[in-house]
Amino acid sequence: MKDRIFKLIKKEEKRQKEVLEMIPSENYASKEVREALGSVLVNKYSEGYPGRRYYQGNSVIDEVETLAIEGAKKLFKVPFANVQALSGAAANAAIYFALLNPGEKIMGMVLSSGGHLTHGHPKITFSGKYFTSVQYSVNKEGWLDYEAIERLALAEKPKIIVCGYTAYPRIIDFKKFGQIADKVGAFLLADISHIAGLIVAGVHPTPVPYVDVIMSTTHKTLRGPRGALLLVTDKGLRKDSEMGKKIDRAVFPGLQGGPHDNQTAAIAVCLTEAVTPAFKKYSQQIVKNAQALAEKLKKFGFNLVTGGTDNHLMVVDLRNKESDGAKAAILLEEAGIVVNKNTIPFDPNPPANPSGIRLGTPAITTRGMKEKEMIKIAGWIDAVVAGVDPKKINKEIKNMCKKFPVP
Repeated sequence: MKDRIFKLIKKEEKRQKEVLEMIPSENYASKEVREALGSVLVNKYSEGYPGRRYYQGNSVIDEVETLAIEGAKKLFKVPFANVQALSGAAANAAIYFALLNPGEKIMGMVLSSGGHLTHGHPKITFSGKYFTSVQYSVNKEGWLDYEAIERLALAEKPKIIVCGYTAYPRIIDFKKFGQIADKVGAFLLADISHIAGLIVAGVHPTPVPYVDVIMSTTHKTLRGPRGALLLVTDKGLRKDSEMGKKIDRAVFPGLQGGPHDNQTAAIAVCLTEAVTPAFKKYSQQIVKNAQALAEKLKKFGFNLVTGGTDNHLMVVDLRNKESDGAKAAILLEEAGIVVNKNTIPFDPNPPANPSGIRLGTPAITTRGMKEKEMIKIAGWIDAVVAGVDPKKINKEIKNMCKKFPVP
């Protein structure tokens, strides 16, 4: 069994080297992040928080977690951070359990428009089962309609409004969301999981002055391990001075026991990397690459939701190409281009067989690819969707991947 596992790890390592990873939520963590994640810290158990542990032997762990907390506060310019949540879903749950009572209203974007399951998706998620869900959507062109969102908020009076998405390709106006939330007396949560790296690098506006609480995963544009950050802003503490303490209690003991200390250390490492000039340059290139790819795809006749992108991702409507998201994603993977099937706004097809695909540039930018490579990639995508044998293109992609090694 052990030998098989290590063989499978090597097999996955080979796969990652030989394909274009273009799922927007995936990236390549640095060697240093992976070393921290695979360190002896995996052996320790540390229920509680620095200086307030239930187990002995945590003096080193306290220092590690404190470094991660201070790194997050400094990087995002906020007064409070929790680094213990094991995932983004758990982190969003902690916010809801800290600030809401069962049955109170969450107002988030509907899944098909680019929202996330944890933003109040009804019936099948905790956020829709234990709280009342109010969902807003984008307009027919795929853009946020702030006037419509405000009308819905005024009518429904939610306790918390969620902004920040999993498949929205444009800049988010956090100031407008802040004004809407203030009008109805709601808490405002920014889920910046996808765009955190772009925010700290200055290529997407920060939500910090306008929102009460922020959640971000750490493995997307931040290039860290799987994990999450919970951040409270000055505005949030003015609204509720106990907000940070409530979130701490919601994470532990509310939702989980001991944190994964190896994960905490790896988060601290990635936060250190995110303050460097190299990371800023990397984040700028992510956007340049995404926009170059989007423009070339449009020239090939692809319809992009909102007509393009301001960030790291794009959603492609394939209906005019006589294809669908599931079919295209399978064929593109055979060619060596890994994307995911994705719904488009007001999709006439079911989620299991949606009309679109979602793709992005964080991982391929980590490998050093630039605009020149985006033009080639757009051509390969067009060829595969048009019916060219994916196996022929796969050889070309493998050759290009050899020129751009993974970390």
